[in-house]
Amino acid sequence: MAQFGLDPAHYQWYRDFRRYGSVPHAGFGLGFERLVVYVCGLSNIRDAIPYPRAPGSAEF
Repeated sequence: MAQFGLDPAHYQWYRDFRRYGSVPHAGFGLGFERLVVYVCGLSNIRDAIPYPRAPGSAEF
């Protein structure tokens, strides 16, 4: 924090919150695509991706 010029007192709540570490998690985030899948009742997340990535779709 000092290296980046941040005031440790300003982040005391967070430091206290993480005093004993954090619970293991998979980093799950809802994301726009997962929200669309849930709202529309789709069975595959690939159907909800607005800009699908397909081989050969980008010129290099």
